[in-house]
Amino acid sequence: MSKLRQVLAVVGVLVLLANAVFASSKPNIILVMADDQGWGDMAYNGHPLLKTPNFDKAAASGLRFDRFYAAAPVCSPTRASVLTGRHPNRSGVFKWGYPLRPQESTVAEVLKSAGYATAHFGKWHLGSVRRGSPAHPGHNGFDHWLSAPNFYDNNAILSLKGKAVQTTGESSMVAVDAALRWIGRESKSEHPFLAVVWFGSPHSPHRAFAEDRKHYADQPKRNQHFLGEVTGMDRAFGKLRDALGPLGIRENTILWYCSDNGALPRVGSAGPFRGKKGQIYEGGLLVPSILEWPARIKSPARTSVRCNTCDIYPTLLELVGARARHQPKLDGVSLVGVIDGKTSKRSRPMGFWDYRTRGISTPSAKWMGELLAAQQAGNDLPPHPSSQKAAQLPSPAHPKNRFPGHAAWIDGDWKLHRIDARDGSVRFELYDLSSDPSEKTNLAARQPERVAKLKRGLRRWLESVVGSYNGEDYPEDASGKPTR
Repeated sequence: MSKLRQVLAVVGVLVLLANAVFASSKPNIILVMADDQGWGDMAYNGHPLLKTPNFDKAAASGLRFDRFYAAAPVCSPTRASVLTGRHPNRSGVFKWGYPLRPQESTVAEVLKSAGYATAHFGKWHLGSVRRGSPAHPGHNGFDHWLSAPNFYDNNAILSLKGKAVQTTGESSMVAVDAALRWIGRESKSEHPFLAVVWFGSPHSPHRAFAEDRKHYADQPKRNQHFLGEVTGMDRAFGKLRDALGPLGIRENTILWYCSDNGALPRVGSAGPFRGKKGQIYEGGLLVPSILEWPARIKSPARTSVRCNTCDIYPTLLELVGARARHQPKLDGVSLVGVIDGKTSKRSRPMGFWDYRTRGISTPSAKWMGELLAAQQAGNDLPPHPSSQKAAQLPSPAHPKNRFPGHAAWIDGDWKLHRIDARDGSVRFELYDLSSDPSEKTNLAARQPERVAKLKRGLRRWLESVVGSYNGEDYPEDASGKPTR
């Protein structure tokens, strides 16, 4: 072998070793999300009845977010925000059951391009999970997936990469057990992983396991089952959390927990905040959130910085040094400064917009039962028509001067509400969240200049969201087909 070839061979080995070291230094990532758990539905946030010992331990040892917002007051939109870093209306995920556009860049796709193995477990609710769907997890960057089209209950039928499988057990534990089987395999490899674990609890109807319900025997049966489902999630989360140590990956694994919207009416707790699920007031948006990462968060911390589910995407990309091939407009900001304790204020305002429209019914148990029966008979079923149209853009384009529904703009501690009623009238409400976190005193009439300033910011943001919804920030390849 010539000297040049020897040098090139050595250089090649060194490059491979450097890449291996670089890959091994990247953190594993586990994103866990509840379905309909309010800010106050945690013992550590003061709930007088709930037993959440594992969440409490995580909150006491990691970074506890005290002002963490879901991007939307209902489920599917917030899940889209986690995957894309964008307000969900930008991609047309207005309400429950709307599919995620395949044109979007997802955190799974971007991390996969950076060498991550990727998997999704549990509730999907961003499109059909049948094989022919352009909106299932596999078409959004997940190598492996065991998913439900909506919330799922105990002993659920789930979709294993398009194949219906009957599972057995408490719903949250089913997702965690499947995730741990996959994580156990991936932890032995040289590449890092992203595991997204989305529970179906405590979404109604509430059917808690007896061992979780027994803690609340003195409560009305309805409350027993709701509280028991939260404790069931806690038990599953604890199993997941405790397994990371024996696998040898706890130190360099990001374990990030949150919920998808505020508290359920009647049974859920929004703590001291106004409103519940489905509302743009604080109680409909604020959710519990905890981040553990022992390698970087070495001592317990709490932050009151206003953070958002849209922030998860840019935070993870910055932490691992990854970039999307094409990045549409983001609403989220990186929270690396918050994680490191160097940031005490959000760097940009947050916008919310609950677009006035109906959701799309996605009866998970019914659909998955039909799929299992069909596949056992040697057949398959097509996905819901809404998923087949996931990539379609509005035609005609949505006008940039019409914003139906309830929108809000948080700039610092000030929150402006824009409420567009069905009769065409628009009214505004202004709250100082620093002194009035429960949004009791409307200051709009007393502070017209501040209202005018915030209105301008909100208007610009709403116009930008409409532009994204119309497809303005998607590139086109030579064939004219939108690309990621």
